[in-house]
Amino acid sequence: MIATTQHQSLLSRLFGARETGLVLIIMVLFLAMTFASPHFLTWTNMRAMAMAFSVEAIVVVGMTILLISGGIDLSVGSVTALAMVIAGLLFLAGVNPWIASLIAIAACAGIGAIMGFFVTVVGLHHFIVTLAAMVIARGLCLLGTGGRPLGLFELPDSFKWIGIGSIGPIPVAIVVFLVTVVVFDFLLRRTTAFRKVFYTGSNERAAAYSGIRTKRVLFLTTMLCSTLCGVAGIIYMARFGSAQPTFGVGMELNVIAAAVIGGASLSGGKGSILGAILGAVLLSLVSSSLALLNVSVYWQDIIRGSILLAAVTFDHYLVKRRAAGGRA
Repeated sequence: MIATTQHQSLLSRLFGARETGLVLIIMVLFLAMTFASPHFLTWTNMRAMAMAFSVEAIVVVGMTILLISGGIDLSVGSVTALAMVIAGLLFLAGVNPWIASLIAIAACAGIGAIMGFFVTVVGLHHFIVTLAAMVIARGLCLLGTGGRPLGLFELPDSFKWIGIGSIGPIPVAIVVFLVTVVVFDFLLRRTTAFRKVFYTGSNERAAAYSGIRTKRVLFLTTMLCSTLCGVAGIIYMARFGSAQPTFGVGMELNVIAAAVIGGASLSGGKGSILGAILGAVLLSLVSSSLALLNVSVYWQDIIRGSILLAAVTFDHYLVKRRAAGGRA
């Protein structure tokens, strides 16, 4: 009897999990597109979709951790582009591309540290600080390039390998993405240090009273998100062989949408890397499907925005229901 009850409880948790619902939606959409378009289930389309999704999903990991801590970052697209521009300009100036890339990633980490300072020390809200950083970073991209893409045709093949190369049949970019997901998913689930991220996001004041240095948590998660943007920017640069100053416009919408669809709360304290990645897969699948069905790009933006609104509304409903249950 006890074993049966435990089995039923396990099944109810499994089928009640947000990730399970996302997997089912993805499977249904995947099956529908297989019949709707003869070009969908081809190696070329699957590879292109996986490549485009995997690099952006690295940024999704950083955004998810930041959202769990109670923050948000609107500058991810601009910071990703800035990493490309910094590394590209340094390479054109004669710096080794690997060293240029490390400097660019460090610069992105520095931007995250500056944003973290204004949030934790000055006391400004993440929304305002990252909005300002988004505008400043984009302005630096345009200033450094004159608004024109930087052609990096002389990049050595050994460097371009991280963007277009493969390890066996698996592209390097996807390997980097998988390693990033596995590492941070493990850290969030299994380590005490990253559990503080949940405590800070759930109730910052209570976490501070319990001895957690909440401002330090917010500072480090903000810095981590920008650092992962730098990593994504370098992979994009190696993949396309250029630095695009206008790259990443609107990326913040996709990244935040993926995290929220996957279960991260804009109120903080809730979310998972697996759920966020499934959210990113769903959005990538929707975008690919709409393109294959020749849906106007303007309608694609409307549909993505509607999906985000629906996810936030659903999250808001769940928060209110939990709050009502707690009062009862």
